[in-house]
Amino acid sequence: MVKKYIVKLNETERQSLEQLVTTGKRAAYTINHARILLKADCNQPNGSWRDQDIKSAFDISLRTIERVRQRFVEEGLEAALKSRLGGGRKRKLDGESEAHLIALRCSEAPEGKGRWTLRLLADQMVELGYVEQLSHESVRQVLKKNELQPWRQECWVIPPEQNAEFVWRMEAVLDVYQTAYDPNVPVVCIDEATKQLVKETLVPIPAERGQPERVDYEYERNGTANLFMVSEPMVGWRRVEVTKQRTALDYAHLLKTLVDVDYAQADKVIVIADNLNTHSPASLYKAFEPTEAQRILSRLEFCHTPKHGSWLNMAEIELSILSRQCLDRRLPDMDVLKREVAVWQDNRNHEETWIDWRFTTADARVKLKRLYPSINN
Repeated sequence: MVKKYIVKLNETERQSLEQLVTTGKRAAYTINHARILLKADCNQPNGSWRDQDIKSAFDISLRTIERVRQRFVEEGLEAALKSRLGGGRKRKLDGESEAHLIALRCSEAPEGKGRWTLRLLADQMVELGYVEQLSHESVRQVLKKNELQPWRQECWVIPPEQNAEFVWRMEAVLDVYQTAYDPNVPVVCIDEATKQLVKETLVPIPAERGQPERVDYEYERNGTANLFMVSEPMVGWRRVEVTKQRTALDYAHLLKTLVDVDYAQADKVIVIADNLNTHSPASLYKAFEPTEAQRILSRLEFCHTPKHGSWLNMAEIELSILSRQCLDRRLPDMDVLKREVAVWQDNRNHEETWIDWRFTTADARVKLKRLYPSINN
C-alpha cells in the first residue's frame, strides 16, 4: 500500500528526536512516537522503514504508526509527539446511555435467554436505539465501573414481606441472644453442612520458588460427609462432629451427647436451630425409648429460627469460618476429614474466639420494618 503521509525530518528535528529517545525522560508514548518518526523518515541514508517493520520492532500497532505519520504531516512535530486528549478514543456512552445500560442490566433477561451477557446487552442497546453501535467490551467497562457483573448470580435467603410468623420467631431468637450469660442455662447453636470427599488421581507437585502448588484437574469423588456444628458463641466454644449422614437418628444422638457430655452439669440447654425436618424433638423418639427420649428432652429448650431466616443461627458463621479456614481444599476420606476438623476445632477453642452479635430486636424493628405486618387501628 502506498503511504499517504510521508515523513521527512530535517537535521534539527532528527537530533531532537534522537536525544529524546536516548535520554528516555519523557512519557512512554512520546518516546514511542519519536521512534516511529525516526524510522519512518525518508531522509535516512537507507530510506524509511516499512510500517510492518516498525510494528515488529517496537510492538506498536499499525494504526498508531499511521496516526503519528498523519499528525506529523498535518500538524507538525510537537503534535505528533503528543497523545490525543482523553486517550485518543471517543467515548461510546454518555451519562444518559450508561444509565440506560445499567437499568437494562438490572431488568429481566429477554424471553428465551437465561441471563444477560455482555454481547446481548450491547445488541439490545443498539436495538432499542440508545446508541448506533456498541461493542461488548464497552459494555464490560461500564458494568465494571459500576460493579455490575451480568454473568454472576448470588443465591440468597430472601425473607417474605410482612410476615407475622417470621417476625415472631426472629424476635424470639434475638431475645435469647440478649439474655445475660448463665452457665447453668447455656445458649447453644446447632447447624450442619455437607462436605464432598475428593481423592487426588495424581500426586500434586509441591510449591517452589516462582511456582505455586500444582494439582491435577482430574479428581476422584469419594462420597460425602456431614458436619454438625455445635457452638456456644457467648463463650467462644464449638465442637464439630463428622458423620456419614444427617438423619433424624444422627441428630438425636448429637442431642444426647450435648446434654450428657458437653453440658452434663447444666440445668437446661437452650438450642438454636433452623427448621430442617430432622431438627425436631420427634427425632429423639425415633432413636430412643420414650423414657430416654423424655429424659433428654427435659434438659433441652428449643428455639427455631424462622423459615428464610437461618442467618439468625450463629452456627452458620462458625461453619462459614470452618469452610474457609479448613475445608476449602480436597480431602480424600472420612479419617482425614475428622483429623483436620479436630485440629481446627482445638485451635479455635484455644483462641476462645467468640462472636460479637450486635443485632437486637430494637434494630430489627427499624432495619427490617418491611417484614412487620401493618396494623390498622
